Amino acid sequence: MKRVSLVTKILGLVLSLSLFLVLLLTSCFAYMEGMQIAEDKGNLAMELSRTISFMPSIEESFELENPSEVIQPIVEKIRKKTGAEFIVVGNAAGIRYSHPQVSEIGKPMEGGDNGRALEKGEYYTSEAAGSLGLSIRGKSPIFDREGNIIGIVSVGFLVEDVRHQIFKALSTEIIISLVAIMISVLGSYMLARSIRKDTFGLEPFEIANLYKEKNAVLHSVKEGIIAIDQNGLITSMNQQAKKILHIRESVRHLKVDGLFPSSYLFEVLKSGKPQRDKEIFWKEKSIIVNCTPIFDDNGGVSGVVASFRDRTEIEEMINTLSEVKMHSEDLRAQTHEFANKLYVLSGLLQLGEYEEAIEMIQSETSELKSLNRVVFDQIKDAKMQALLLGKLGKASEKKINFEIDSQSYLEKLPDHIKLSQLTLILGNIIDNAFEAVFDGKEPKVKFFTTDIGNDLIFEVCDNGKGIGEENIAHLFDRGFTSKMGESPRGYGLYNADQVVKELGGIIEFQNEEENTVFTVYLPKVQRGEEEG
Repeated sequence: MKRVSLVTKILGLVLSLSLFLVLLLTSCFAYMEGMQIAEDKGNLAMELSRTISFMPSIEESFELENPSEVIQPIVEKIRKKTGAEFIVVGNAAGIRYSHPQVSEIGKPMEGGDNGRALEKGEYYTSEAAGSLGLSIRGKSPIFDREGNIIGIVSVGFLVEDVRHQIFKALSTEIIISLVAIMISVLGSYMLARSIRKDTFGLEPFEIANLYKEKNAVLHSVKEGIIAIDQNGLITSMNQQAKKILHIRESVRHLKVDGLFPSSYLFEVLKSGKPQRDKEIFWKEKSIIVNCTPIFDDNGGVSGVVASFRDRTEIEEMINTLSEVKMHSEDLRAQTHEFANKLYVLSGLLQLGEYEEAIEMIQSETSELKSLNRVVFDQIKDAKMQALLLGKLGKASEKKINFEIDSQSYLEKLPDHIKLSQLTLILGNIIDNAFEAVFDGKEPKVKFFTTDIGNDLIFEVCDNGKGIGEENIAHLFDRGFTSKMGESPRGYGLYNADQVVKELGGIIEFQNEEENTVFTVYLPKVQRGEEEG
């Protein structure tokens, strides 16, 4: 189905309404104008007839032998001056004493409408057909000195002339109406063009489609989106934004203050410059915000659109990637270490050094039994087992003595502690310990864990160079590092500290004479569950 353009719709509507109004008003005007002209002609005819009937010369001429000789010149002069179609004077029997056509004098008056004047002496108007055609007539009786009716005066205007006068009056109105129609068409065309300019040349159905697409896009993106006008009133907000900001009801046309950190929005609204990747804290949440100004046709800022995302989601993604990378490195180290041992064992067997090969196997078996006894018998959680086995392989590759305290004991971890969180906390602390002792003469890292009491306790001790006094205050700051290198550093302990805080725990560290000890305390029960 072909769609009708906006210009056609407006022109069609305006033209239809204009024609309807013009026809309606013209018809009403024609009717009222016709009635008024007919009434005016009737009144004029009656007043003329009354005036002539009161003329003494007309009354006295009735006593003459041939009254028409006196009456005809008088009434013809009056008729020509007043524009009447005819003025007829007749006697009591209706015989004409005057007429515009001289040949009609002496003949009976036509029309049959003289009765009221000749019989009752009334003054009135009537419409009847005579010798000259259908006319509007004014009738007046003529009285003598004694008050007797001796004749009648009839003044008439042809109906055809009245109609011609009506049409002449209407022609002016019709011209004015046509001009009004032309002006309305021109105005509607200019209005349609102005609307199209305001809508960037789009038709209404195209605007509707864009609105539907905008809503679909707005609610399909995973980022929260909020838009405000130049007064700070919210014009749109998607569902993800409401979810992040914990808003349920409609906020359209409400002030953004109190619902969202508005300082960045108003700064962009004032400066017209976008803000990129701004990290702000709002109601115990860390949010990454991007603000973009909306410009009007004159180059002024008419609003701002802000897209934002809870940094927790970004951190979870980063943590997951870190976890995968860490496990991959640990598995690679473990594979590399066992491959080296297999090469050595293969060499001993090829050289016939069977006793040394058997001694090596027994040594490795004894070491594995000791480690497995702690890892598999005393630590019951599969997530911790996987983490420790990976770190054991990595320590073996780096020639670091990684010892798991024989007194360690751990049941299955609570459900609210995820593998990614555990990897992020202990993985970073253990890796930092490995780096701290890597250059030492006898590198040693010791791990201990227990779940006795209300907290889970994890302790990592290393015999590295320790932490300088000048670095203690910045140890958990984001991006802080005392190591050199091109790869990004300074995020391990910061991320570990953030996750520990999310779980409601704490991290402690001690600088002893020969050891550095990091201790992590994680509550077994979340705060909300404990309060419940």
